[in-house]
Amino acid sequence: MIDLLSALSYGAAYCVVGTLVLIASWKVLDLLTPGSLGEHLHRSHSAALVSATWMVAQGFIVFTAIWTNADSAFGVALAWTVAFSVVGVLLQALAWRLVDAVTPGTLGEEVTVPGPVVPLAGVSAGVIVAVALVVVASIA
Repeated sequence: MIDLLSALSYGAAYCVVGTLVLIASWKVLDLLTPGSLGEHLHRSHSAALVSATWMVAQGFIVFTAIWTNADSAFGVALAWTVAFSVVGVLLQALAWRLVDAVTPGTLGEEVTVPGPVVPLAGVSAGVIVAVALVVVASIA
């Protein structure tokens, strides 16, 4: 019974950390786009694509950090999860800025345009996934 309670408490801690990372990640993406990202989601398919891709990519990073470190001591595994999750958020933001620097216009404005998906949103989504895969590979 004690093992079950320990496992549940560890699982709860990972859930809290994962949720906090996803919230922080959302806030970072919100800072990279003009205005309120939540408001853009009501009318911009591009904003929805980029937001969904961003969150799934971050979730994949958190998942991989937890999964690959589960055999370590709890504190060590949790620290690895936090560290790689923060690295993932920072690298996603850096990649966003790099795409913004090499494409015409302002990326945040382009992907929040109301209406159907714009091509730059697809490019952004691809870069977001690519960065997440690099982070995941560095964890494994």
